[in-house]
Amino acid sequence: MSNHQTQLSLLQDDIRSRYDTLSKRLKQVARYMLDNSNSVAFDTVVSIAEHVQVPPSTLIRFANAFGFSGFNEMKQVYRQHLMDETVSYTERARLFREDPANGPEKPSEILNMFSMVNVQALQQLSAQIKPEALDNAVALLSKAETIYVVGLRRSFSVACYLTYALRHLERRAFLIDGLGGMFTEQLSMVSPKDVVIAISYSPYAQEGVELVELGAKQGARQIAITDSQVSPLAAFSDVCFVVREAQVDGFRSQIASMCLAQTLVMSLALNGAGMATVQGPEVG
Repeated sequence: MSNHQTQLSLLQDDIRSRYDTLSKRLKQVARYMLDNSNSVAFDTVVSIAEHVQVPPSTLIRFANAFGFSGFNEMKQVYRQHLMDETVSYTERARLFREDPANGPEKPSEILNMFSMVNVQALQQLSAQIKPEALDNAVALLSKAETIYVVGLRRSFSVACYLTYALRHLERRAFLIDGLGGMFTEQLSMVSPKDVVIAISYSPYAQEGVELVELGAKQGARQIAITDSQVSPLAAFSDVCFVVREAQVDGFRSQIASMCLAQTLVMSLALNGAGMATVQGPEVG
């Protein structure tokens, strides 16, 4: 790990540890700083303030609170970290979009852009997911009597795949889809022997958060797949995976989340939970 990477890691650790002590507005800034390192590095103070929905002076107060003389000084930690990366697909795509002469118009150009930012997201996934978190998640799943999967709205496709793949491993897996508004009824039988996999991204579906709380009250073990270290899902999870998905002009991908889901399923299979089934053409 380079010195610049160490500086950013230390700063982010400091922000996480002090998050609960911050004011409401400073918490808004903290969430953005933890989850949007590329934007912090290259966007203007005014632009960041607009995204966070706070006045620019709040960004300065935030930087001061963490020992910086100004927000631009804090930005330099993020910028230098990003500059140290060998290839920044996200930044290349950002510049590509901002250049009127090269803006993507043809389907092939749009495909090229999405490919670049998704490569970046997958590189970050393998670098940021800790091996012990994967080991712990697979251990929980292997011991679970029943696995309940919660994923609403944008995360529904990932939840569907997980349920489908777990069933191919002959595991008792149930998708909580809230058919007929029966969210709590579908999770009413959850017990401490079970695992709840919850998938949710900002803005977090309220029904999903309530189901996670219900699972926690019933003593079930929980695995969260989310997009922020201060996501409401994180507080209730035994294992929390923070996934940074690629985003292009408001369209957010699910490539990284799907890759993580497949990793969990394949790892479970290789740990003796239905290897013969997972090798079939249907699961992949």
